[in-house]
Amino acid sequence: MEAEQIIIAPVVTEKAVGERTLSRYVFRVHLDATKVAIAQAIAKIFKVKVSAVNTSFVRAKRRVMGRSIGQTSRWKKAYVTLESGQKIEELEV
Repeated sequence: MEAEQIIIAPVVTEKAVGERTLSRYVFRVHLDATKVAIAQAIAKIFKVKVSAVNTSFVRAKRRVMGRSIGQTSRWKKAYVTLESGQKIEELEV
């Protein structure tokens, strides 16, 4: 799997933006991506040194619109901690 296929998008929520002060970034990643693959993809794409990667699965949620019932997609979230002093300039606001 290529690095561009592993990292889908950065997560931009209030909690995720607050984590950036600790050099911690949150990304939406491919469901089959491992922690090692995520670390290598972040290092290759953004040219930074990754210290740690923590992952979690976001479960699918039930949604009702009128008479139709459906579900949102499940997805995988990665918390990427960078070495001290490192930043991803493209994601800074």
